[in-house]
Amino acid sequence: MMTESRRLIALVLVCLLTVPAFAAEPPVVGSIRVAMETFVKEKKAAGIVTLVMHNGKLIHLDAVGQADIEAGKPMKADTLFWIASMTKPMTGTALAILEDEGKLSADDPVSKYIPAFKDVKLEGKAPSRPITLRDLMTHSSGIGEARGAQSVAGATLEDIANAIAAQPMKFEPGTKWSYGSGLTVIGRVIEVVSGKPYDVFLKERIFDPLGMKDTTFNLSDAQLKRIARSYKPNAGKDGLERVDNRYVIDDPSQKQTPNPSGGLFSTAHDLARFYQMVAQWGELDSKRIVSEPAAKRMTSMLLDESITTGFTPGNSWGYGFCVVREPQGVTGMLSPGSCGHGGAHGTQSWCDPRRQIVFIMLVQRTGFGNGDASEIRHALQELAVKHVEAK
Repeated sequence: MMTESRRLIALVLVCLLTVPAFAAEPPVVGSIRVAMETFVKEKKAAGIVTLVMHNGKLIHLDAVGQADIEAGKPMKADTLFWIASMTKPMTGTALAILEDEGKLSADDPVSKYIPAFKDVKLEGKAPSRPITLRDLMTHSSGIGEARGAQSVAGATLEDIANAIAAQPMKFEPGTKWSYGSGLTVIGRVIEVVSGKPYDVFLKERIFDPLGMKDTTFNLSDAQLKRIARSYKPNAGKDGLERVDNRYVIDDPSQKQTPNPSGGLFSTAHDLARFYQMVAQWGELDSKRIVSEPAAKRMTSMLLDESITTGFTPGNSWGYGFCVVREPQGVTGMLSPGSCGHGGAHGTQSWCDPRRQIVFIMLVQRTGFGNGDASEIRHALQELAVKHVEAK
């Protein structure tokens, strides 16, 4: 996969050398567009939106391909995407806000806020120590899953958290990494501590202050018209096949329970605002979301180095953020401490605080393998970093 990606990047760079000197577009715009258009032409995505910021300035924003093939709708810079698990870092940031205010600590036992966790069991016995909020955010808690309860219409976060607590644990807290619903439980803790619905707290304390006007758990009628549809490879045929997404409800009057682990929709603009705030240690446009110490803590490497995490090698975990410990493969061009997250349908959002670069890559596809290690993500990051380092 990496070899193919590098060949594409080399081809793009050669092409750029033949572009006339009077070409209007900056090299970073042209190079990334050529790469993304190639992926669309090869039917690896219906359409792609890419964005790069450097030192707080937008240096690239582009959209190629289609948002809805059947309807003939072109992809646009303001197209809305289901960002799935990219919701998790925002949930972790909300908890960091409450920690900043002295209302809780990441080292608190979950049972302090959700009593059902006093009775969790590992092989029929109580675990050797209580599960902490930190364990939940770093996917090292050992909690079980309650997938059915999470999809029941009308279920509250209280219902879901209690259902998760009732499941058998998988391992002792803090001893392994296992990706799951820890941030869903954190969403309920946010409700208990703040006294507000989880989604309201995020809107009031993160989305509104940052001007993230299109980041939402439930689409309005106007937003639904701007949604990107999901596609998978069409088995045995040349092309893409549309995939239904249960989070995209075509009747805006039908609301669903906000999912702290994966329910948000957003745009490239909104995600860039969030990650620029993270890269600048909690502040953007004179609006402070979290203190600098809290911002550094929530994006730090909180897991013991002996614990291996998933998706791509060389990573640790923070407050819902994947954090690059040892750059390699698809993260090879990033600095240690770079952080972000991917989504189930291929979306990616990352920042490199050391270089002050923000990378946003939005697609809606499934069935193409590991989205975090995708050639699309690799191409965007490598071309953007090459541009920045050449300046």
